[in-house]
Amino acid sequence: MATSFTPATAQKARPAAFAQCAGCHATEAGKNLFGPSLADVGGRRAGSLPGYAYSPALKASGLTWNAKTLDRWLTSPRKTVPGTKMPFNGIHDPKSREQVIAYLLTL
Repeated sequence: MATSFTPATAQKARPAAFAQCAGCHATEAGKNLFGPSLADVGGRRAGSLPGYAYSPALKASGLTWNAKTLDRWLTSPRKTVPGTKMPFNGIHDPKSREQVIAYLLTL
């Protein structure tokens, strides 16, 4: 996937593919559901949001969320970080994944 994400290409509207994320993740700051809040996820170190119990694997991953790392993660979370507790098989359609990433980076 090209890493051509910029504010100009980011979508403000929530893409349809985000529905599979919204069941577990809120987009409001401070609101954790089954998964952590995705508010301000761009630039955040993986496993670092206070108040959420991350897996030791994600905390130790050293990832910082940007277009490239989100693309790898959303393609296959368990391949990106073996031992993650995220029960998600990934977004396999590149266009849908790109739309979700662009949206996440606007939060």
